[in-house]
Amino acid sequence: MLQKKNNTFLELKKKIFFVLLGLLIYRIGSYIPVPGINPEKLSHFFHIKGNSILGMFNMFSGGSLSRLTIFALGIMPYISASIIIQLMTSSIPKLEELKKEGEIGQRKITSYTRYFAAILSIFQSLAITQYVVMQKLVYYTSSTFYITSMVTLTTGTMFLMWLGEQISEYGIGNGISIIITAGILSGIPNAVIHVFEEVREGNLYLVIFFLVFISIFFVILLIIYFEKAQRCIPVHYAKRQHGRRIYTTQDSHLPLKINMSGVIPAIFASSMLLFLSTLFQWFSNIKYFFWLKNISLFLYPGTLLYTIIFAFLIVFFCFFYTALVFNPKDTADNLKKTGAFIPGIRPGEQTAKFIDLIMSKLTTIGSIYITFVCLFPIFIHTIWNIPFYFGGTSLLIVVVVIMDFISQIQSYLISNRHYSLLKNINFKKN
Repeated sequence: MLQKKNNTFLELKKKIFFVLLGLLIYRIGSYIPVPGINPEKLSHFFHIKGNSILGMFNMFSGGSLSRLTIFALGIMPYISASIIIQLMTSSIPKLEELKKEGEIGQRKITSYTRYFAAILSIFQSLAITQYVVMQKLVYYTSSTFYITSMVTLTTGTMFLMWLGEQISEYGIGNGISIIITAGILSGIPNAVIHVFEEVREGNLYLVIFFLVFISIFFVILLIIYFEKAQRCIPVHYAKRQHGRRIYTTQDSHLPLKINMSGVIPAIFASSMLLFLSTLFQWFSNIKYFFWLKNISLFLYPGTLLYTIIFAFLIVFFCFFYTALVFNPKDTADNLKKTGAFIPGIRPGEQTAKFIDLIMSKLTTIGSIYITFVCLFPIFIHTIWNIPFYFGGTSLLIVVVVIMDFISQIQSYLISNRHYSLLKNINFKKN
């Protein structure tokens, strides 16, 4: 028994080591620049433009964009592709049929997402390459640089997508979320140093610093509370007979999370805004689409239009993703098949409507909570000029992913313990 327990911990250590190895590769790649980039001009440019939409893009790329490395696009093209494919799945019958085919259909949808992510990466790499050339941040502007830059950036995104899938399969947790979290965490030390320098130079009052620190602490507590919060619907199991055995009436509950969508709305909303901003920047260089540049200026973090669109996208993706992962009708059917019912509610369609109503209320509360947390850094930055790392989207992603990572480690240990116990039990025939 002790040997099996040691084997379980050994396997867990291997999985965690694989995650750390994957993150190490990711961080090394985030310091390998695209050939032909002038690092001094690029650093000066991001020092000036760091508070724009580029700052948020740079945060999700783990600082790779400010160095224009092989991972400068980050994992955002893949996330944007996932959003678009999931939206198309709900509206295109063929994709909807594939979704219902189970694992085989899901594999095909995943392959479509990969191809679409590659297409988006090509367009975004072209946009970034054109942008750095226009800003004169390169040593040479020949066609060779365009080809080299586009191939490097696209390949980097495809590698990150593959690395995330490997972490999910052979490690612990969701690989894509872990990579995003690692990128965000890598920028926090510099942000902390920057804030302390602001305090030391007198640009930021010490009282404001402590108020911000306390606010971040309470936001973390708020995130933990809402991510753990559940609405438990009472469920009764009627007396039933299965073979020779008679099962008596049992009381249980159906747990429904307030935030069923997790961190997905924040990531989806941010990536969608980044994608739109990239498109506007790219098409604004075309002769008859110069007016798009004015729209892209309104999409800077902190502007009214950006805040409104960002809040709308968060609420939309909260309801959209919850509808994808949770089906009240299927839940009601499963309860009916097992002889379970909600007290006072008729099984079947009435149960489905009741669960859907409860889920809608919970999602509304969850969307308000996520919107508040994600808009928190915008208010902080607008009022006190504090970097985006302090609170909001970044905090939500980091806290939720860490909680999920710990939860999956606990689930792995518990499942292996139960498996070992079941193997050691000798079942006797009656």
